[in-house]
Amino acid sequence: MGRTRPKTRKIKPVVTANTAEESASAPSVPALLEKAQSLIVQCDYELAGRFARRVLEREPGNVEAKEMLGVTQLETGELDAARKTFLSLIPPHPAAPATPPPSAHLYLAQLSDDDPQVALRHYQSAVDILSAQLKGKERAVDPVGSNDDEAETKRSIVRALIGMVEIWMDPSYDLCFDPAAEQTCEDLLNLALQTDPGNTEALQALASVRMSQQRPDDAKVCLEQAWSQWKDLELDDPRLPPIPSRLAIVKLFLELSLYTPALLVLQGIMATDDQEVEAWYLEGWCFFLMAEQAQENGGKLDELTWEELARDARDCLETCQMLHTNQEHPDAPLLEHVRELIAKLELLGIHPSPEGEGDDDGDGWEDVEDSDDDGDVEMA
Repeated sequence: MGRTRPKTRKIKPVVTANTAEESASAPSVPALLEKAQSLIVQCDYELAGRFARRVLEREPGNVEAKEMLGVTQLETGELDAARKTFLSLIPPHPAAPATPPPSAHLYLAQLSDDDPQVALRHYQSAVDILSAQLKGKERAVDPVGSNDDEAETKRSIVRALIGMVEIWMDPSYDLCFDPAAEQTCEDLLNLALQTDPGNTEALQALASVRMSQQRPDDAKVCLEQAWSQWKDLELDDPRLPPIPSRLAIVKLFLELSLYTPALLVLQGIMATDDQEVEAWYLEGWCFFLMAEQAQENGGKLDELTWEELARDARDCLETCQMLHTNQEHPDAPLLEHVRELIAKLELLGIHPSPEGEGDDDGDGWEDVEDSDDDGDVEMA
């Protein structure tokens, strides 16, 4: 039995052990949201979803928690549940907020790949909401952090406009055969570049349109403008485009036979994440194309024989195949192409390097880096 408190001492119930435990077991809503967000950043979507649900149990109309829950459902493959969650954030749902979050429309656009018209409407709704927000930010008188918010809003508008362009250009939809498709894409990209001049993603999208128009020289100009803005940035610089965007520019470089810049971009990606399946695939594909060009040019390209380039291709493709299997990567067509290329190299007598021999790609990268003393690459 514990000691009895002296009767002269007043008891303060607000500091009892029970209330302390209760407080510890019931964190505030902002704390729960912060924890959910940090777990999403860490890709722990299942646990993040639990925290989002805890918020919604206490505040069923919390918009931020619904957004986070939708993201976790999307990332864990619960597409129908994610769609329902995001739909609850936009009219005509009775629980939708007065101003829907543009992210809900952006996610619903991605979830509407079976109906391009619905996707386009969601993208347009997101653009309208974001544009209204941007006008509000421009009228604000020097609020703290307004410049960063304004820049992020502009980038979001551009991404939505690019999403619309991609739908119009997608050959799996009938829209790409519409006589208005080309001009519509031009108008959308002009708006994107007016909203955020020099935006690298918009320039890359414009380069893709120029390629579809059989205008490779104009495409090269767009890519050079885009790449020049970030090619000299350090790998930890926040201005560096995300890896998917850099992989996209590599694909365009390869379409234009611009192998040196493609390898330089891939080098940066590999330095950040050497488990990136698509990067290994594109590196192998790049070396394969270089080997073909070397054969056409008498057996050499940039002082490397076609056999050396082909061996580099084989080693990259073998690594890609291994990572694809280990990670259970969902891109089946990529793996199929990798196997086709490996089979062609096998027929040419190009076998994988002995274990350990292909681990250091330093020599290959030296050839790329030393091709220009300034690190710049002439793209014309």
